[in-house]
Amino acid sequence: MTDSRSHIARRDPATVMRLSRLGSLHQCRLSFMRQLTRRMANEGWTFSRPVFNIDDAGVGHAVYSAHGPERAYSLVAFAHDLPPEQRSDRVIAEAWDATFTLFDGVPTNEDIDRLSQNVPLQEAGRVSESELSLSRANRSVRLWAHVVDRLATGQQPDLEQIYKVGYLMRTTAVYGSGKFGAADREKTGNRPETNAPFQTEMLSVYLTRTFVRDLVQHMAQVKGGDATAKLDADIARWLGIGNSTGLGMAPFIVNHPILFNNWIMVREEAISRVRSIETASAEEDRAFREIFERSKLSMSWWHSEHPVQIKKLAALNADLSSISTYLSQEKLQHDYPWDRLVRWSETALSQEGQELVASLILEPYGDLVDGLSSCMADSNSGAHVINGAMPVTEVRSLFDQSFGWAMDLDWTAPENCARAWYVSEEKLEPRLGERFKEPIAEYEQPLAPARDAVRAQKALAEWDGEALIAEFLLRHPEHRHAVRRAQMATVAPYGEIHDNTISADVLPIDMLRAKLSFFGATHFDPRSDRWVRICMYSGAPYPEDLIRENADLWVYPEVQK
Repeated sequence: MTDSRSHIARRDPATVMRLSRLGSLHQCRLSFMRQLTRRMANEGWTFSRPVFNIDDAGVGHAVYSAHGPERAYSLVAFAHDLPPEQRSDRVIAEAWDATFTLFDGVPTNEDIDRLSQNVPLQEAGRVSESELSLSRANRSVRLWAHVVDRLATGQQPDLEQIYKVGYLMRTTAVYGSGKFGAADREKTGNRPETNAPFQTEMLSVYLTRTFVRDLVQHMAQVKGGDATAKLDADIARWLGIGNSTGLGMAPFIVNHPILFNNWIMVREEAISRVRSIETASAEEDRAFREIFERSKLSMSWWHSEHPVQIKKLAALNADLSSISTYLSQEKLQHDYPWDRLVRWSETALSQEGQELVASLILEPYGDLVDGLSSCMADSNSGAHVINGAMPVTEVRSLFDQSFGWAMDLDWTAPENCARAWYVSEEKLEPRLGERFKEPIAEYEQPLAPARDAVRAQKALAEWDGEALIAEFLLRHPEHRHAVRRAQMATVAPYGEIHDNTISADVLPIDMLRAKLSFFGATHFDPRSDRWVRICMYSGAPYPEDLIRENADLWVYPEVQK
């Protein structure tokens, strides 16, 4: 690789921050799961299972510890005998097949006793600052039974069924950052291994996957005795952890504009750096083509029954064929090859295909882009402080910059304000209701930044441009949150969604997809426009197999030759 003579700028937020594009993002080198596995392998983390106390009914507890250079973290897992009628992915469920917490250190017997009285209760219990996350999971009933039955009779499970489902258990929530008494982000945010976003949650899920593998083997052994087969390592590798995620996650990217900006801006900077490469080596060309072929295999396992996703998958499959044709006709070693590929994709492919290309071109360039992961956390607390000395005219300009697209919308038209976000009394979770059909308007949450920006801009129109914004806010405190967001744009150009989050046709699933893609999720399977199932860590090495050579590209299945 040679240095570029011309730097290709990051893409415009007006292009990137549309919901339809955010809802087409794919995992990449910067995804949080891959950051974690790379770090653990590079630092030589070791793993142990000090406790596995599960009875023949599949009830009990286990401890899985991960030992890093300075500290240890332990997953404390509780297995339950759940009657089928109580199994539900709804957040309002009160019982699960398994419940978990990630403990800061290695727990004592006293810790485990305390946790056994609280973790299985989830929201109804309480944990302490020694716990970093709280989670629960349910079995994928048919695949679980299939694997147990096959192993118990000395056979391996059917690999096609593994590919089709992808996981033996799926989490229905992984809570962190202070929920239910768990440690706040401030406790771990300055640790190298947990500074990047969601690293404690990703570690919890990684260890959960190992527990699930061990539990299904245990239950097969109970059933089959000496005739039981050991689950083949190559088959086990494709068992990830599923996740069912609904509306509770959707407002996150609206409520955290600085943090979400950092994720998007880092990805855009990585794409910009690779596009700016003038000449690629033969090895970098080969690496990209290999990863593309492997990604095609992964996409072939991706199915959905939701009409919106069926349409997107059809477009993506057509895109894969188009990319294959392009690669058969183009060399990727000269004349800014990656920029040419991206520019071609912008007119030849759907947004799904465009964003897949944008993610894949990063793969040969770990040395160039991986270091950007250190910029993805939100450490800029000062950005949340309103600058009262800013002149009104400057604030108006900021509103136009981030929300100019919204200024001409008729915000009194029912289709433009049809929805309202509120928090349910029962579970204290975000919900999206119909403004004109339900009595929810007085409970509305500030999750319509575009509408609120337009309101603030109209109020500012009557003010002297030289006046200080502090004077305006003393008279109109109802616009404080809108002014704060406008000022954040000076350091967070990718912090605002360039779409109406309360329109009649808004798809919350796009918000979920955007966040989950940064986790590193694959196989997005929407069950409605409000909740989705995904897979995590499918293909990843288990702790006993994790080394530098397999710590990163595990997300792409190997093509059998």
